[in-house]
Amino acid sequence: MEQLSNTATVRLILFVILSIPVVIISWRTLFHINSHGFYRFLSWECIIWLFACSYRYWFVDPFSIRQIISWIFLLASAYFVTAGVLHMKKSGKQRVERDDKRLYRFERTSELIDTGIFKYIRHPLYASLLFLTWGIYLKNMTVVLLPVALLSSVFLMVTARFDEKECVEYFGEKYREYMKRSKRFIPFLW
Repeated sequence: MEQLSNTATVRLILFVILSIPVVIISWRTLFHINSHGFYRFLSWECIIWLFACSYRYWFVDPFSIRQIISWIFLLASAYFVTAGVLHMKKSGKQRVERDDKRLYRFERTSELIDTGIFKYIRHPLYASLLFLTWGIYLKNMTVVLLPVALLSSVFLMVTARFDEKECVEYFGEKYREYMKRSKRFIPFLW
């Protein structure tokens, strides 16, 4: 019983420690329920909880199918976030004059980015978080954590929808056309 209590305490402490920087980073969007940042924050919190509950299982039975698929998802997550961020920086289309305090500096694009990975998917960073969610969940697949992984995925889908709404407001018809020729999360599929 004491071991279970210690495990729960460590899990909670880890969750709180990892949540602090996420709260600091997300502070400006926490009270804007109609902002994509609000739902992204909720997804991040789900991901942190999944990690806090699963960190002990990352290298257990390393050559099982579950672990191999998990590592493939985690590598896909790293690829999508790296490709997305690097292409955003490379495009040089971020502008300080786009005055939207809810956006991070790298999100303040003044021109539509529809090349590189963005040619195929509109949300490589959110796709990265989807792969991260399920990669972590596969480390410790439990019935209790499944709703957390599903909730994280739902929050990311809502995040993408709000982000697209914001982009349509800013870029107009050009973004609507872009939506017709690109997928949301996974190239050629979805």
